[in-house]
Amino acid sequence: MALPFLPGNSFNKQLGKERFHKSQHFDYSNGVPMLVGSEKPGIGGELLVGQKIKAKYSVYPKGQGSDSPSWVAFDKQALCFEAYFQEAVPEARDETYRIRKCNIFFFLEDDTIQVVEPEYKNSGIPQGTLIRRHRIPLPPPDDDQFYNISHFNLNQQMVLYSRTFTVTSCDSFTRNFLTKLGVHLNDPTTVPDDPYSNLREQAEKNMKPLRPYERRDTLKQFLDHDRKVLRFYCFWDATESTFGDPRELILHYYLADDTIEIREVITPNSGRDSIPKFLRRSKLPKHPAAQVKQPGQTAERTVLNVFSSPNQGKCFILDSIKTGAVQEEFYKDCDLTVGGEMNVFGRRVIIADCDDFTRDYYRSKYGIEDFTPVQYKASPAPKPQRLVPPYNGFGSEEDSLSSCQGLLPKPPQKDFKKFMAKDRCGLDSNVLSFRAKMVTTDPVDRERVFIISFYLCDDSISVFEHPQKNSGVLSGKFLERGRVKKPGQELFKSELSQYFKAQDLYVGATLCINNKNFRLLDADEYTLRYMEKHAEEFPKANIGNIFSKLRSIPEEGQSEIRKFLTLSDPSNTGLIPYEAFRSLLTGLDCRLSEHEVLVLGRRFSRREQPEVDVGLMLAVAQDLLKKKHFEELPDMTRAFTYHDRHKTGRLSAKETRTICKAFRLPLPENLLGGLLDKFADGDEIDYHALLAGINWMEHPAPPVMAEDILKFDVSARFDAGEAAVKNINYSALLEDVFCFPSNRGDPTAGTATETHGGR
Repeated sequence: MALPFLPGNSFNKQLGKERFHKSQHFDYSNGVPMLVGSEKPGIGGELLVGQKIKAKYSVYPKGQGSDSPSWVAFDKQALCFEAYFQEAVPEARDETYRIRKCNIFFFLEDDTIQVVEPEYKNSGIPQGTLIRRHRIPLPPPDDDQFYNISHFNLNQQMVLYSRTFTVTSCDSFTRNFLTKLGVHLNDPTTVPDDPYSNLREQAEKNMKPLRPYERRDTLKQFLDHDRKVLRFYCFWDATESTFGDPRELILHYYLADDTIEIREVITPNSGRDSIPKFLRRSKLPKHPAAQVKQPGQTAERTVLNVFSSPNQGKCFILDSIKTGAVQEEFYKDCDLTVGGEMNVFGRRVIIADCDDFTRDYYRSKYGIEDFTPVQYKASPAPKPQRLVPPYNGFGSEEDSLSSCQGLLPKPPQKDFKKFMAKDRCGLDSNVLSFRAKMVTTDPVDRERVFIISFYLCDDSISVFEHPQKNSGVLSGKFLERGRVKKPGQELFKSELSQYFKAQDLYVGATLCINNKNFRLLDADEYTLRYMEKHAEEFPKANIGNIFSKLRSIPEEGQSEIRKFLTLSDPSNTGLIPYEAFRSLLTGLDCRLSEHEVLVLGRRFSRREQPEVDVGLMLAVAQDLLKKKHFEELPDMTRAFTYHDRHKTGRLSAKETRTICKAFRLPLPENLLGGLLDKFADGDEIDYHALLAGINWMEHPAPPVMAEDILKFDVSARFDAGEAAVKNINYSALLEDVFCFPSNRGDPTAGTATETHGGR
């Protein structure tokens, strides 16, 4: 008994359904209401009772994976079928019909079809695309439908726009695709013969070329060896002839076509006319004839003159037996060897040498390893030394020398590459700064402090005197920037003077500048780091050289060094003061300079940065901004606020520095970097506090002394370098240099074994 059709007693067919649209079945056509949706589905796209709708496009089975539409899954994929159609040829004597082959492409993404006929040579008919790509309707009476994949099979006929095509075969992709769809493919068939095409093929086979030569395929040799040329250095001894002398030649052998070209080397002032070529590019015969043959006289085939008539003209045929062929032997690459001889139209040419490419070619192809050159000329006489007159004192030495090198004097050339590489770039000044004092007996000059700057871009030196209170000496520029000559050189001489280089400046060195001796006492942090980074250019800062000098000390001296270092550390901390370490190395005979001791101390030092008062830094910054009349602080505040997208009051150190550089904030680099470090909170800068601290108009700071300003401008660089090296980790030094194990116990415990430990 069936359940009543009541709520709760029947299944709800609408559960899970999401589409409830209704198709439009009625419309107006020419003003008349009529039913137009007889084939349209019902509500939600469901078919009505007894309704059958034919698919407009090809239907493919669902595959595993993503549910992609056909125009995505089958993009750029097409089925290829080979077919033919028969075309009638009326009013023709040689043919009544013609078989035309073509390819049918079915594109899977949109069911479009394209028919293409391959082009044949001298066919006389338009070929190519017969039917452009589009959807082709079925023949009547089903012309309201289109071809889809179910209409294709082998050995069947298809009517495309009243033209009947017979499908003969398909490619492997098409066969596999249709087989996977479950289509049973018929056996492929053959294309019937075309009588006219067979007639033309037979005529082409019977045709023979009438030209007096046979074609040789040299394309492979050209493609393999194009632009590959063997070069040989040769000479021709023509001393036996009148006014003859040895002639130098260069032979080029072109591998692409086995031709040879010879050029003559014409030396300057030889008295010979400069000709472009000694032998033009051509094949060189091994045994040339006494008389040069005319063009066309030598050929591999013989041309027979059958008859000659003024009415019918001339008729020639080729001699297939080749009775008059002349075989001539030409030079090949296997005939050219170093030390061999060649006959260049009666001239005896000897191959003396070759280039590297030619050696590699013969080594790889023929396995030749002996390429000993032939000495055919004496070594050139040494050129006489060109004497230069001594310097006369007018202008610079380089400028005076250029006037002796030509009639038109040119200004001396500067090292532009060095200038571009070593010029100031960003934060790298490429300037080495040293603190120095005069070496003199005058008590006043002995206390004067100088800053010697060496510019790496042009090897120039400038000297600035540090101001001292109540010294009685005017401070400021002591020496203008320029190159400085080394002392002890003659003024009026032919050779150029030697100037101070960057390697001549190091801590402990003595420079003679304008008859004043300066001793370099210290260097700033940038100079020390630059010299240590470029240790290959500065031997005094090369830690490898310093280690080698220390390891060259005898074993007894090494034991004394270890004993002294251990006794200098009574609390057994592994650290000793730098002064004790310096006095030890200075007293030993290890040939270490003051700069090398400083580099060694920096290598094994415990670095400590001195603390600087932030109030003093802000006061100095305000004083500098006030002197420069810098009044763009409100604009800087707006710029910082604009770049602060999240309105947190903080920006990164890079953005803060970029904004300061954009407004050209007139503060020294070390002072600006110190202020950014003081107002840094991690990787971000509190720009409100920074701008408020340097605002000299709204928050003026107390005045500062000139010594405080110079402390951040010049002296702070050297003071920081001195304070950085205080204590030396001698245990790491002993282990790295002398390979001594760190022993912080009894200082005399290891003396018995040190003499055998070595390094």
